[in-house]
Amino acid sequence: VGDKVMVLARSGLWQEVVNVPASHTFPMPEGMSFEEAAALLVNYITAYMILFDFGNLRPNQSVLIHMAAGGVGTAAIQLCKTVENVTIFGTASASKHESLKESGVAHPIDYRTMDYAEEIRKISPKGVDIVLDPLGGSDTTKAFNLLKPMGKLITYGVANLLTGQKKNLMAMAKTWWNQFSITALQLLHQNKAVCGYHLGYLDEEAELLRSVVVKLVNLYSQGKIKPKIDSVWPFDQVAEAMRHMQEKKNVGKVILVPEAPKEESKKAEN
Repeated sequence: VGDKVMVLARSGLWQEVVNVPASHTFPMPEGMSFEEAAALLVNYITAYMILFDFGNLRPNQSVLIHMAAGGVGTAAIQLCKTVENVTIFGTASASKHESLKESGVAHPIDYRTMDYAEEIRKISPKGVDIVLDPLGGSDTTKAFNLLKPMGKLITYGVANLLTGQKKNLMAMAKTWWNQFSITALQLLHQNKAVCGYHLGYLDEEAELLRSVVVKLVNLYSQGKIKPKIDSVWPFDQVAEAMRHMQEKKNVGKVILVPEAPKEESKKAEN
């Protein structure tokens, strides 16, 4: 009672009071704000397990991070920086490139105006060692083709299904039609790996998740990772917060809090 904790839950956190199993709570490290705590677990566990448990990231390798300015993207960039001499390619709209360069992305690519696969090949003709794929559909095929021999593709989402504020049936049909498919024999001939990751389905793996959180808390305490907060929104502005994210305006994590941050409410009073 009274401990400050970070919480993992599959859903139901957009409310003031929640019940979660004790095994899904983790003490917050010294000096961490509640906003940082809200931004840490899902994004950093995902990025960590993808890069290190599946990706086996090592010095001198190259990584392609899609949606590099989003929550998982910013976490992945920081985690890549904990390994020596990793070259990061990151896709994002042009307005976010400066901020991506500052955070350690060697080659930001504007996916809206360029073919990112062509751009990567110009710089690295053999491709990359690891691709983080939250997109799905035809982008997963492009990702697989971009891998060097012994490269690894980790798919962890299907963002191509979301083209606006509502589910788009055409986008769903197109993504399903273009979904990536490969046989064991093709994998054998290509010398490549394909992995699938979904944190929600690791619910029961409390010890595994706890071991990852221990590593992340250590990295935070050493100052090697720090959640990037884009903006903080009160519950009554949830629609605006979602729109901000869907329009891809955020760099880092969009956080919901029950009430407006104190400074903002003071400004409103004045």
